[in-house]
Amino acid sequence: MFEYYDKEKMLVPVKIWTNSIEDIEGNCLEQAVHLANLPFAHSHIALMPDTHTGKGMPIGGVIACRNTVIPNAVGVDIGCGMGFIQTDIEVKTLRETITGSGELVKVIVGNILRTIPVGFRHYSKPQPSNVLDKAQNEIDKYRKDEELITYIEESYCSVGSLGGGNHFIEIQEDENGLACIMLHSGSRMFGNMIGKYFNHIAHEINAKYFSSVPAEYNLPFLPVDTDEGQRYLNWMHLAMDFAYENRAVMLEKVKSIFTEQVEKHTGIIPQYSNEINCHHNYAALENHYGENVWVHRKGAIHAADGETAIIPGSMGSNSYIVKGKGNSESFTTSSHGAGRSYSRTGALEKFSVESVMVDLKQRNVVLGKNNKKDVAEECRFAYKDIDTVMTNQKDLTTPVKKLFTVGVVKG
Repeated sequence: MFEYYDKEKMLVPVKIWTNSIEDIEGNCLEQAVHLANLPFAHSHIALMPDTHTGKGMPIGGVIACRNTVIPNAVGVDIGCGMGFIQTDIEVKTLRETITGSGELVKVIVGNILRTIPVGFRHYSKPQPSNVLDKAQNEIDKYRKDEELITYIEESYCSVGSLGGGNHFIEIQEDENGLACIMLHSGSRMFGNMIGKYFNHIAHEINAKYFSSVPAEYNLPFLPVDTDEGQRYLNWMHLAMDFAYENRAVMLEKVKSIFTEQVEKHTGIIPQYSNEINCHHNYAALENHYGENVWVHRKGAIHAADGETAIIPGSMGSNSYIVKGKGNSESFTTSSHGAGRSYSRTGALEKFSVESVMVDLKQRNVVLGKNNKKDVAEECRFAYKDIDTVMTNQKDLTTPVKKLFTVGVVKG
């Protein structure tokens, strides 16, 4: 970790977990400097080793704010995060068991793709949701933001769905040869609409009261002691709960498919353990450096001392289960993944569909994807090296399990 601080141009320093300043995109560093000049920024800004340019704020960035929340510092996929569960089934069994439709692992991946909506798809009928039911019962809490209420009803059809972009469901192999299930998803369109809605409100309020934060930063803020700030927090927590439930439901569906197919073709009933479900896009009230502050983690995970968390690699790469070290300088945070080296457009221009498919075949990875024309967007070449990221944050986390991609479902 090193510190970047120009006292003539910045109110607080930026602490960066990469090898050098050259590892940071110019636009990403500029966004970090914008954060460092916010009048309510507390102590310093932290950039994780997977950091890259985002909307307003870098992905892989952390800012602690006094009495303030910033919708764009949470992002539009509120509550996006990871799910994981361990099985006792050997990956060797999944590869060597041949069914009428090919290797068992291919059958499992195919069934997941057919069962769980991916991309812009959703279920044709409303799905059970304790989170949305609770919101309906407390609807007066959300009534002032009438245009968002319709998304509560619409989101019943999205519970247990994957989405697109960098979201995935993977069958993985741990270092003992056992199969694991990992997934990455968030609050779907629900969190997206909430984030955009309150970012617009924050822009209007900041303009009305002549905020000292330049509009071009795209970091409009809401004081938490205002009506608008409290409303944002209510909706943010609802989206976080929805994202958590979405992952939990999906994990149950994948477990059901995995159990059904393994038992059908091998006679073995899988056992499951070590379930994890965690966010990496959110804001939370925490105490750091003697003050209660709103810590915004945008593409970053909470890594308190001894806390278990998930750090995925890119498609076809490695992922990690880690224990946090509670590093105070990172606001007890670590990276949430490998971090992009190429934008999605840049990856499509740089890497061909054929080259990506050949790479996956060489790595013996089964791909479940309906349309492969955009497969390069999420290929491992479009991301930083996950092992370099892990080395750069060895003071933030301790790896406890290394995982390798066996099969992946993408939107």
